[in-house]
Amino acid sequence: MRKFGELEAVIMHRLWAWGRPALVREMVDDLQKDRQIAYTTVMTVMDNLYCKGWLRRRRDGRAWRYEPTGSRSGYTAALMSDALATSSDRRTALAHFVLQMSPHDAELLRQALDQAQDQAQDQAQDQAQDGGTRSG
Repeated sequence: MRKFGELEAVIMHRLWAWGRPALVREMVDDLQKDRQIAYTTVMTVMDNLYCKGWLRRRRDGRAWRYEPTGSRSGYTAALMSDALATSSDRRTALAHFVLQMSPHDAELLRQALDQAQDQAQDQAQDQAQDGGTRSG
């Protein structure tokens, strides 16, 4: 997965912040508060994001209404996963990453790992119970 381009990132961040589907016209009007930008430029970028799977769309009259297919945190996690995949020594890469974290972020990571471990244990227990109740 590649990182969003500059305009792609701005559009995605605004859609995530809005939390609702938006027309290209709404995005253009909002972007023009900060910069001059053509409707066709925004339309092309939003269509590209749709083709890449980052946006879904539905008809609204003659226009399309776009919304993200995933969350901002999901996008961030995918970027982190891709960055980690570039290392031939994941243990060392993770150690460097953790050493750069603030104490607050390190605690958030501990909580996320605990939650993931609990979910994995719950899934394993569910699978063990399902396997024991099936008749063959």
